[in-house]
Parts: sequence; C-alpha cells; structure tokens
Amino acid sequence: MTKLRGRRATAIVAIATSVALAATACATDAGAEGDDRISVAMMQPPKASMNPFSDDAFKLSRWSVGETLVQLNDELGIDPMLATDWEQVDDLTWTFELREDVVFHDGTAMDAEAVVNTLDRAAAYSPPPRVLNGITIDAEATGEYEVTITTDSLDALLPNRLASPQLSILAASAYLDDGSVTPVGTATGPFVLTDFSSTEATLDRFDDYWGEPAAIAGIDAYFVPDGTARAGSLRAGEVDLAESIPVSQVELLDPAMVNEVLQPRTTFLTLNSASGPFTDPAVRAAARDAIDTDSIVEGVYEGYADPAVGLMGPAIPWAAELRGDVESGIEPAAIEGTPITLATYTDRAELPEIAVRLEQQLEDAGFDVTQDVREYVNIEADLLAGSFDAAIVSRNSLLDMGDPLSFMAQDFTCDGGFNISQLCDPAVDALVDTALGLPIGEERQEATMAVEAAIMQLDVVVPLVHDRVVQGEANTYVDILRDPIERRLITVETHPA
Repeated sequence: MTKLRGRRATAIVAIATSVALAATACATDAGAEGDDRISVAMMQPPKASMNPFSDDAFKLSRWSVGETLVQLNDELGIDPMLATDWEQVDDLTWTFELREDVVFHDGTAMDAEAVVNTLDRAAAYSPPPRVLNGITIDAEATGEYEVTITTDSLDALLPNRLASPQLSILAASAYLDDGSVTPVGTATGPFVLTDFSSTEATLDRFDDYWGEPAAIAGIDAYFVPDGTARAGSLRAGEVDLAESIPVSQVELLDPAMVNEVLQPRTTFLTLNSASGPFTDPAVRAAARDAIDTDSIVEGVYEGYADPAVGLMGPAIPWAAELRGDVESGIEPAAIEGTPITLATYTDRAELPEIAVRLEQQLEDAGFDVTQDVREYVNIEADLLAGSFDAAIVSRNSLLDMGDPLSFMAQDFTCDGGFNISQLCDPAVDALVDTALGLPIGEERQEATMAVEAAIMQLDVVVPLVHDRVVQGEANTYVDILRDPIERRLITVETHPA
C-alpha cells in the first residue's frame, strides 16, 4: 500500500528550469488585497467556448480559476490542492481526502458528491478529456469528504492525470442541460471567470476563496493570436504581460521585458501515415532527408531554439543520455513532382515561417507543396482528422501529465487523442503499453526513450527544433510565474511592482 503526501511524492523528471518568478518586490505588498487589475495578451482564443474538458482548461489554470484535486509542483511531483491527502489502496484503487472549506464560485459547497459529479461527467464526455485517453475511471463518494477512484487497469500516474487542468472540479451548475460545460462562475480558484468572448475575458477576485485571497482585484485577458500584435501591445503599454513573443519581435522590446523560458516544447513535422503519399515509408524518408533543421534555428528562431535530434529536448535532462537509435535506415524514394499538402497555424508566429522554408526544402527534393495555414482554432479538427499530408506542430511534451511518455501515447498510438500523424503501429503500441505500467524512475525513463526511438525509426515525425519561449513582461507587476509546463501564470501572489 502506497501513501503519498504533498511534496513527498516522487518527481517524474527534474526539468532543467523550474518555475521562475518575475522579480519580486517587498514581500509585505504581496499579501495585501488591492484594486489593481492586470492586463494580459493571451496567445490563443478559446477553442471550445472555454469548455474545461478541452485545451481551454489550461487558460483557466493559468488564470487561477480552475483547480484540481492535486497539482504538479516545480519538480513535477504531486502536491495537495482540493484534496489534502491520498492513498493507493491497491493496484486499481485510490482514495482522496478533500478540503472541507471549499466554496464554488456559485456559492455552493464542494464535497465528495461534487467531485464525483465532475469526474463522472469527464469520463462520459465525448470526446473525453485527452488526459483520460487509454484509461477508464470510476469515482465514488465514500464519505462526505472522501472520494474513491477505481481504474480499469494499473495506472502509476493517476495523480498526474487528476492534476490536469482538464479535470478541474466544477459546481453542478457548470453542466448544462444541452451537454455543454461552462466555467463561468462555477470553479473554485482565487479568481472567478465572470465573462468571456472570442476576443477577451474578465476575471475578478473571489472573496470566498478557501486559501489566501488574491493580491489584485482581477485580470483582463485579451486573446491576440497575432504575435506581432501581442508584442506591440506590450511595447505600447496596453498590457502588462504578453504570452509567447515571436523571436522576430524580441529585439524591438526593452531587454528588461524579455524573459526566456526553457520549455519541454518541440516543434516537429508530422507525416500522415494513414493516407496519401506518406503511407510509403520511402517517401517519408525522402521528406526526412530533405529537411535542414540548422537553417530553421538560425533563419527563423535567430538562435532562440535548439536543433532537434529527437522528440525530447534539453529541458528533459535525462533524455540525451538515454536516447537510443533514432535513425530509420529506410532508403529514400526518388521524388518527381509528388503533390503534398503542408499545414500549420499562425498562433505561433514562427510556424508559418518554418512552412515557407520547408516548402522550399521539400520542393528542392522533388515534392510539389501546397500550404494550408490558418489560426489554430480553425485547423485543429482537420489536423486530427488526417486531412493533410504533413503538418508543422508545436507540442509541450509535459503539458498533459508532466510525463513525456504520456505525450507520446497521445500523439503516436492507435487510440491516441492527438494523433496528427495517424500512426497505428502494433509494435509502438506494445512498447507504450508496457512502459505506461512502469513506476516513476529510471526504468520508466529508459522505456520512454525506447518508445521515442521506435517512433522516430518509422519516419512519421521529423523533429525540427526545441523551443525557448519568450514571455513578455512590462515589469508593472511582480510574482508572475514563468512556467515551463504552461499551467500557471497569474497567482494569488501576483501584485503591482
């Protein structure tokens, strides 16, 4: 029987750069409740009307609106949040003890029944939250403030799943009769989402928060998918904080505004292995051989990235040492005018620039390339449906569960929830299934890198660069988080400089 408490939980990996804080002012200022409101330029608009079962959940987490039973700490171990204690009873069963003083934003109390309602709704949702792919959970209230969760198979990382913002606990009023889910006035965090549209969101301090109250009165968030516009709004003093500044704009900012965050994020080219010309491994090999990653690092990122060798970059410190043979050995086909569609999205400003360079490199190799570039919200469904021959994608390998193996299970297995390459390879699936059953530690790390090698040898993905993301800050506020796994940004401690 395994008992886990707070920071005693073992970390999955120690990432190279832990969560950093903006330069901190006098500590006594942070505890005071003020009337100030921070303005933030967010990179992407809501994808699914702020449905917490979608990737929109990460916005709610970064704004400190949604909260989960447990949370990842700076070392990627598990800390308490809405649950204070938890125990693994047997291979399939866990119990969680809940806080008894939590009030939802709609004024109702959080208890075991409310938690079970959220987990049941998540498990039954179609499509389910990505973090639940590959597992079935059953939740039961076994006390007023105790929840027992049973899984259909051994899952060493159930607490990591429950730490995903996609499983934020919401009040019963969040789940509407038409099947939609709204976090407006229904979550538990120190800020309450009061209104949002496709262009902005308004959040106010929640005065009945169970923890320390927020130091600021609220957040005014603006969705600005154009990276140049985000940087411009920061330079003009229109916002206090801007996500993901394009490298082309960095030199235009005051150096004091530039904060480089080393993230476990890789930009890669996926090749559709289920339909079109890239079903042929030799054609995939020809595309692989055509690509020059060094020119992308220097020409597009101006040095703010590292050439990618595999799917795991330098932010995961054990990856390079444990990396296996990632070379496919497949003989490239001779390409003579093979037409392909190359897709990407504009939300990350570098991706369309990469598309231009890849088009040239692929055409030099004999392909006839047609680009399809849109905002992410307008292209995600087609990406997941396999509508393109190739796609340039940027992924944080620790975003979903703080576990790079889980990222590969999502992106490169038959039942993966984010499988843009459409890969369905029994050998890869078998490796993933075996690895997922391993406990946290060196053996799991070795198995993770074996999975990476197996995927790479199929040439369904060509890693391009490991990103270093620039977060822009006007230095009007301090205690803003610079989070490598992109779950936290504004907290109760964020306050004016």
